Amino acid sequence: MDPLLQLTDNGLYCSAGDFYIDPWLPVDRAVVTHAHADHACAGSRAYLTARPGEALLRARVGDGAAIQVLAYGESVRLSGVRVSLHPAGHILGSAQVRIESGGAVWVVSGDYKLEPDPTCAAFEPVACDTFVTESTFGLPIYRWPSEASVFEDIRNWWSGNQQTGKASVLFAYSLGKAQRVLAGLANAAGPIYTHGAVENFCQLYREAGIALASTIPVGSAPAATDWIQALIVAPPSANGSPGLIGSRRFGPISTGFVSGWMRIRGARRRRSLDRGFVLSDHADWPGLMTAIRATGASRVWVTHGYRAPVVEWLKQQGLEAQAVETHFEGEQDETGAEPAEAEP
Repeated sequence: MDPLLQLTDNGLYCSAGDFYIDPWLPVDRAVVTHAHADHACAGSRAYLTARPGEALLRARVGDGAAIQVLAYGESVRLSGVRVSLHPAGHILGSAQVRIESGGAVWVVSGDYKLEPDPTCAAFEPVACDTFVTESTFGLPIYRWPSEASVFEDIRNWWSGNQQTGKASVLFAYSLGKAQRVLAGLANAAGPIYTHGAVENFCQLYREAGIALASTIPVGSAPAATDWIQALIVAPPSANGSPGLIGSRRFGPISTGFVSGWMRIRGARRRRSLDRGFVLSDHADWPGLMTAIRATGASRVWVTHGYRAPVVEWLKQQGLEAQAVETHFEGEQDETGAEPAEAEP
């Protein structure tokens, strides 16, 4: 039996349904797992995505884009192929894509995590014959601490900076991670200011009914702002930016970064950061293995990240596994390449 998906120069393609999943370039029909830049590109003639992620996708691909939405679990037929979307637990509106045709069932995970997250629907295993999994953190060293302990560490760092007369600048990816951090800091120890790129997505989360800590755009802060009491949340691309950190507008600062990459000693030093906080919107090694087993799939395609170790491990477990190339290889950040950011 021919596979339901083929890897093409433009990504994963379903010829039976004539659609792509997370294509790398504009196509006639794109089924999009979520609105991060490495999964959603502008210019396609038509899009299909999960209803909770519609506003985020529209912000990514443009107001005029033709976007069809499905509720989680709802299905539609595309040229005879049954397609449904299921929660991935990655960011707001993230989805796994289930496709069924000729008795075969494939699931494309997109990006996913198993940890609870108040900013998005929780990951749901979907039974299938073939599972296409990411492997961003596909090494056994990647094991996440509890979310509660990470937020306690952030609060303690922020409080310590207040006592030593430093503003706290926390770098977090503008879509997904920043909102998860703000949801976890609802009982803030001081005012929270946001870079423009972060605030734009926060507004969309709030419109979707997601509770976040109160924030103030950095650009709206008066000249006499006491930055020592503040937490400033900004995307990693703002580190050293003349418009934000490089301007010394905040006076003495301490910098932190929230990312799964902070699990590796040396990652913080390479970025010239004072603190690293290990919190990821991707599955860690145990999470990957748990999710793959839960699908019951006998065949696994592995993409996005440390593919070879995951493939080797799965083969040792008796599964048919293979690596699948992608345009986004190596140490990509959790949004892919950050787009040009808004003014702070």
